[in-house]
Amino acid sequence: MKKKLTASLTVFAVLGGMGTGVYAGANLQEIKAFLNPGIKFKVDGQPVQLKNSSGAVIAPISYKDTTYLPVRSVSDLLGVTVKFDAASNTISLGEQTEGVSIAAGFDSSYHTKDPDKTVYKDKDYKDVHFDNGSGNRGSSFMLYPNKKYQKLYIQVAAIGTDIKDFTVQDSDTDTVLKKLNITPEEGLVTVEVDIAGVSSIYVTGDVQDGSSMFVPLTTSYYK
Repeated sequence: MKKKLTASLTVFAVLGGMGTGVYAGANLQEIKAFLNPGIKFKVDGQPVQLKNSSGAVIAPISYKDTTYLPVRSVSDLLGVTVKFDAASNTISLGEQTEGVSIAAGFDSSYHTKDPDKTVYKDKDYKDVHFDNGSGNRGSSFMLYPNKKYQKLYIQVAAIGTDIKDFTVQDSDTDTVLKKLNITPEEGLVTVEVDIAGVSSIYVTGDVQDGSSMFVPLTTSYYK
């Protein structure tokens, strides 16, 4: 289920629980603000408390009619990853990859952003290839790395029953780059494929009756 933070206030999150070294060399401006422990919070209708990385309860800060929350606490409550890059002084929320997502320019008959189809094990991946067709047939799509990358990391989950012969193939030479079966019990599997010198890729898998193929595009990437 997609989690929502419930509070009757305007929320701006600030960094918390990252350590004092985070602020070294930063352009800091002194302000007069107030801790506000009177504000209560709910996630999915259930009361929750903001805590720091040590587990101690902490309060939000009120400043000029705006309430500021620690990013670390909020991300933990919502199940969203948070990362601080000291070199660039940047906070990143959500899935982090070092490569290039396959979502850009992706096209297939089963490409969807429908929230009813993009959630797997209570996590919303936002942008997926989801094929729940009936009958014993292949579910497929194309990728176009255009010889720019060395590796493809593609995530896939079988829902219901097994995906037989999940295959990643060089479509120009018909060379099979990777082939395996995927079971529902394995969960979300990351398939690593060598794609050096490959221009276009054909990805397919046999979707049986009662089975679905789930491929999150935002966490599948080239590198």
